Amino acid sequence: MQVEVFPIGSRIRVTNYSPFRGLKGTILTIHMIAAALEEPFCFYLVALEGTYTKEPLWFEYHEVELVAPPLIDFRTDESSLGWNQERST
Repeated sequence: MQVEVFPIGSRIRVTNYSPFRGLKGTILTIHMIAAALEEPFCFYLVALEGTYTKEPLWFEYHEVELVAPPLIDFRTDESSLGWNQERST
């Protein structure tokens, strides 16, 4: 079984059996364990929404699921998109 490591900025939902189960948050940091394991083992530092706790919390990779990938800034210059439109005046 291949483990997918979610990128920083991803939106996740907590799936473990804890008081935080079902809450959503954003991954702030990833801590990978360097070991001779078949699969990567990591922890996510997550800023949770809807809690009184203002500090981010650590969760193991199997305790969260991806809700949405990181946000991409679509505010770009038209020329970078390859559009060649001329405006009539």
